[in-house]
Amino acid sequence: MKIGRTTFVLAALASATALVAACAPSTPPTPAASPPSAQGAAARPQSQVHGDLRQVMRGILFPNSNVVFLAQGTDPATVPKDADGTTSVNPLASVYGGWEAIENSSIALAEAANLLTILGRMCANGKPVPVQSADWQRFVQGLRDAGMASYKAAQTKDMDKMLDAADTLTNACSECHDVYREKSEQRGGDAARCTAQ
Repeated sequence: MKIGRTTFVLAALASATALVAACAPSTPPTPAASPPSAQGAAARPQSQVHGDLRQVMRGILFPNSNVVFLAQGTDPATVPKDADGTTSVNPLASVYGGWEAIENSSIALAEAANLLTILGRMCANGKPVPVQSADWQRFVQGLRDAGMASYKAAQTKDMDKMLDAADTLTNACSECHDVYREKSEQRGGDAARCTAQ
């Protein structure tokens, strides 16, 4: 029987394919994928609350807002670096100093807005932070927007834009403090903080 060239090539390809398949390591069948919502819920770590609102304000928002406010009158590029910038306690003089420090503090403020919305955080007086309140959510969004405005201004390295951004940040802080902090003096001092009336 005479085999044509095309038949021979096809037979050789079939044999080679069978040989590769026989030598390949076997892999177990892929399990059916879980629905995206189930995968996300299982993989997503739960938020944990470790500090009360006053601690978050004093530990994150207060120092980072002060870094942003410094750029109202001092050009961050003119702040000399500390001899060992890796151990500097001055963000502007650290290894990530200058305008980068303003950018980083601005991002920290925008990200800290997320911390103000976690259920389970308490005020210093032991009352829950009113995260479900419409005005609280509005104030938190104001902080987030102010942080991003500061970040964008810092990227331009323009002192006039930083003045505007710092003003936006001041207003965002003041609007919330006026309702949840300063007025507490009129309502009974620290015991009334974190309650809007």
